[in-house]
Amino acid sequence: MTAASTTVATRILGLDPGLRITGFGLIDRLGSQLRYVASGTIRTRDGELPGRLRTLLDGVREVIQTYSPDQVAVEKVFVNVNPQSTLLLGQARGAVICGAVSCDLPVAEYTALQVKQSVVGYGKASKEQVQHMVQRLLTLPAAPGPDAADALACAICHAHGAAGLGALAGAGTRRRGGRLIPGLDERFPR
Repeated sequence: MTAASTTVATRILGLDPGLRITGFGLIDRLGSQLRYVASGTIRTRDGELPGRLRTLLDGVREVIQTYSPDQVAVEKVFVNVNPQSTLLLGQARGAVICGAVSCDLPVAEYTALQVKQSVVGYGKASKEQVQHMVQRLLTLPAAPGPDAADALACAICHAHGAAGLGALAGAGTRRRGGRLIPGLDERFPR
């Protein structure tokens, strides 16, 4: 029996919360290799907030029952210019996290900066850049939609060494002769 055959795959569910559209993406991590499992969106209908939150909670539970992930990675809320939007996004995020923890799964949280740094190598990458890198990293035939790509990127971030990523949020920059080294600073913080 080889060392590779004794390694067990870990299935990671990435979630990109939103009140209208929540992206989900599942990958399997086997050692340093990543394999795409599934991705999509959970959509809520216009209506009262409690019903929309229930749709998110039930949708996350359904994804978990269908694909049996071992771990969950969720993107953290950023502070929006509009406080009402931030509050609603926070409530959607709470429903998504409750869906995961109600299924007894561990939940890790990452900022958008951490996710983009991990997947693209640049914390201010565009949605298109994230989609492209997710497609390349998971060898997909086409780029996933933006919400699913963000969820897959969150799962990839977690798979790339979640324990070490906490340092990214407060990372300094590397300089060569006083110049910022693009890409390197975001991927390899001091």
